Order: sequence, then structure tokens, then C-alpha cells
Amino acid sequence: MTLEVTDLHVNYATAKVLHGVDLTIGDGESVGLLGRNGMGKTTLVRAICGLRPPTVAAGSIVFDGVDLLHRTSFQISHAGIALVPQGRRVFGSLTTTENLTVVPRRKSPAMGELWTVERVFEFFPRLAERSKSMARLLSGGEQQMLAIGRALMTNPRLLIMDEPSEGLAPSVLDVIQDRLVELRASGLSILIAEQNVDLALDIATRVVVIDDSGTIAWSGSSEALRSDSVALERHLSI
Repeated sequence: MTLEVTDLHVNYATAKVLHGVDLTIGDGESVGLLGRNGMGKTTLVRAICGLRPPTVAAGSIVFDGVDLLHRTSFQISHAGIALVPQGRRVFGSLTTTENLTVVPRRKSPAMGELWTVERVFEFFPRLAERSKSMARLLSGGEQQMLAIGRALMTNPRLLIMDEPSEGLAPSVLDVIQDRLVELRASGLSILIAEQNVDLALDIATRVVVIDDSGTIAWSGSSEALRSDSVALERHLSI
């Protein structure tokens, strides 16, 4: 599996947000997408997943040799890309179990063990305890677990997460982080767009940083960025 974003230019109406972004994610690789608020992380995520707005003005997004720019969001999901959106966006009027079963599931013999409701409940035991609860009644942390579980139910080859730590208590964040480390170890390809730099560096093996010009300002290993105080201060104000 390979995702290749090449010379991508993305706009919202007349506002130009991304200017010539290049990004590659290989099979089994975990990549962190960092940048201060408003730099274009969510814009890049939405462009990859085929969500409108924004509008791709130039460049290419190719997933395993298939051009995604002319595919619908449903077709992109069916190809094996799953999104955990910013703000969770679970279906509040459905139960926990219904949220997991409502999504279309992709099946492939090459994928190994498929995700089922039972497997998600083993992965997030708290969800099993709340299986019959309406999603709107779940805590923020439980909703985030549900959003991740719902994405996994599509049996993705690439899991994209947009600000998964947003609004979570430290104790819940620890659980989420442990589960994401497990997913990385399983060989699932991951793209995590985050403002929580420590979380991104703990999950990702490689990091790219978007700056206020809408371009990739820094790229390298997570350990290299962790030890580069100049880059952390310049690009992330840390």
C-alpha cells in the first residue's frame, strides 16, 4: 500500500491553503502531520478523503496506483482509506453497536483478521459496557473510541485521524495512545494529524510539518524532530 500526494494545491473558494504539498505513506508506515492551528492539516486530510470543500486546484493524490482526485468519498473509503474525523462525529441517535454496524465493510482475503463488533469491543472494553447506550450520551473519550472503532470496522489499509486527542482527559488520552501504538504494531498504515506534538511523535515513526505558507517546512523521523529544539520552536512554537 502506498499513498502519494504530489505537488498538491488546495483552495477554499478564493483562499489558497496548500501550496505544492508532497507526502508519501508506505505500507505499514505511521506518519505524523504537524503544524500550528490553521496551517492546513485538516485541509490536507479532507483532500485525501475526497471531502468537499476544499477544492484541489492542482497536483495528484494516488493510492496504490489509483488517482483519487476523481473519486467520491465513498469510493475512496471502499478503496481502503478510513477517516476518524475531528470532533468524532458519531451518530448520536444510534447506539454504540449501531454506530459500528451501520458502516459498509470492506473485505479482502489479503487483509488478515477482519474487524468485527466483537473485536472492537475487545479493543475498547469500555464500548462493550456502553453497547446499548445512545452515542450522544457517551463521554468525549468514549465517543473518540467509538469513532476509531467505526473507522476500523471498514477494515482499512490506511487509517487517517484528524486531531484524535482533542478535548480528551489525560487518563483517556493514555488509553487512546496505547491502542494507537497497538494498531501501528499490527502493520496498519496510519496518518495522524495532530496539534499534540508528544502524541504524534509517540505514534508516528516519521513526521511532516506544515507551516503558514501551506507547504511542508520540515520532514524527517520522529526522533530527529524530538531532538531538534530549533525546528520545534520555529515551526510549532514549542
